[in-house]
Amino acid sequence: MKPAKIFITSFILLINMSIYAQRNFDNVTIETIKLSNNVYMLMGAGGNIGVSVGDDGVFIIDDQFAPLTTKIVTAIKAINDQPIRFLANTHHHGDHTGGNKNMQNLGAVIIAHHNVRQRLEKDSEREGLPVITFNDELNLHINGEQVAIFHTNNAHTDGDALLYFTKSNVLHTGDTYFNGRYPFIDLNSGGSVNGYIEAVKKTLILIDDGTKIIPGHGKLSNKTEYKAFLNMLTTLKENVLEAINQGKTEAEVVSDSSITKTYDDLNYGSGFINSERIRRIFYKSLKE
Repeated sequence: MKPAKIFITSFILLINMSIYAQRNFDNVTIETIKLSNNVYMLMGAGGNIGVSVGDDGVFIIDDQFAPLTTKIVTAIKAINDQPIRFLANTHHHGDHTGGNKNMQNLGAVIIAHHNVRQRLEKDSEREGLPVITFNDELNLHINGEQVAIFHTNNAHTDGDALLYFTKSNVLHTGDTYFNGRYPFIDLNSGGSVNGYIEAVKKTLILIDDGTKIIPGHGKLSNKTEYKAFLNMLTTLKENVLEAINQGKTEAEVVSDSSITKTYDDLNYGSGFINSERIRRIFYKSLKE
């Protein structure tokens, strides 16, 4: 990585850590949504959490921010009082891994793609790191069903994992899906527009109309909404590529609201990534 990119990435991480440290989580409530006999979705602040409960213990997917651990554990205990045995990280970002150290101290064994461990090693001083890592896919058999964990290349980051509960027919996409909003594609962490689109296409093949989808951010979803999200991505890609082929500069693409107008009108730009940021992300990724 070039020194300038290293500096920029480190600077962004420091800013994010500062924001997390200053944020007040006192008013955050954890909402619990039952998806099957043993699988639940938790919503709070940060990435959505998946939970599997049963006689084998508790398995959770992502853990939001460290100050929320007590609230998250309380919500889980209200469902099932078995110990937390496993935690899977869908990627390395702090709004999904901030509680890793706390969960590990409670006995959770952390699972993630090997790139997630490598990135967390640089930031966490070897605390709350994954102890089981994988390259392409992994299967966890817990609470009466097989959970398929699989990696998608260079989508949101270079360490993305999606998890499918084969019996419950529940999919956790991590941040390869932002329901009803523009996604954050972390180009500095190996993410790419083409990889992101391919991840959604491949995942759609695996699910059916009855699949319940836990997106990285946003409300509980389904295949129809996931397909609409893919249409948004491919439409923006076509529009930005057309602008690039016309010789437009990054500044011109970023300022051209017509590129994203259809989805701006649907409030896709109301989240963390507004319309200008998504146009810049698409330009940078596709130009390369």
